[in-house]
Amino acid sequence: MKPRRSGLRHSEWKAWLYLLPAILFLGAFLVYPLVDVFIYSFEEGFNFASQTYQGTGLYNYSYVLHDPYFIRALKNTFLIVIITVPLSTGLALLISLGLNKIKALKDLFQTVFFLPYVTNTLAVGLVFMILFKKTAYTDGMINVLLHVFGSPGVDFIEGPYWAKMFVICLYTIWVVMPFKILILTSALASVNPMYYKAARVDGTSPARIFFRITLPMISPMIFYLVITGFIGAFKAYSDEVALFGTNLNAAGMNTIVGYVYDMLYGDSGGYPSYASAAALILFMVILTITTINLLVSNKKVSI
Repeated sequence: MKPRRSGLRHSEWKAWLYLLPAILFLGAFLVYPLVDVFIYSFEEGFNFASQTYQGTGLYNYSYVLHDPYFIRALKNTFLIVIITVPLSTGLALLISLGLNKIKALKDLFQTVFFLPYVTNTLAVGLVFMILFKKTAYTDGMINVLLHVFGSPGVDFIEGPYWAKMFVICLYTIWVVMPFKILILTSALASVNPMYYKAARVDGTSPARIFFRITLPMISPMIFYLVITGFIGAFKAYSDEVALFGTNLNAAGMNTIVGYVYDMLYGDSGGYPSYASAAALILFMVILTITTINLLVSNKKVSI
């Protein structure tokens, strides 16, 4: 019997050498910054210029969690997440089901629905401002339509909080839905048609076919979109800037990512310790939500 050789074989060394560039890249641009932010979050009163701090502890977290601007940003972010993720996923599923029944112009409609996804975010934001914002020259197209039906106009950009939240949620749904439609349309096309034929032979109703065949078969894609949707919505910032400008605190529409940016570079900037603490709180929130979704998907998703 030949003695067992210890250590890595030649092929294994080759595999690790192939992986080395990716490992170095991830280490330099993902792991190191995360460790650095974690350290900053505990250094109280850190100064970039002198690279000094006054002490270590949990004061930065306490300050952030008691800061009214952060509380407002947290509230805005959670509202955007809770409203936009379920609505965008549900609407994308309905549209995908409709597209799946269209055979002749299916590719054309897929392209049309996907166009907003490849359009610049700020360009889409400018269009939404033209639709909703009141100016000295016009009330905005939406308000013109409201006047036609006898309803008073609303300043959706600089008006009440609910109007601003309505616009940002509508904008977010509009931007993210094309990608979800593309994924779900592909998922529906991959379902074996033999399942549908067998169900129709047995006289199964369309609703039962959807809930017993279609939904279980595409559930992995749905949960994938829900998880990535939660992560993307929690990182919202550019959409708000496109609609309300850079001073989101004044507009009352700041998000957690916007709060982090303001603490670093905004008018109240220069506080990397507070920014790091806020960033880690966001990281823990996203990690918790993602873990819960994965645990649920392990029990509910059909593979």
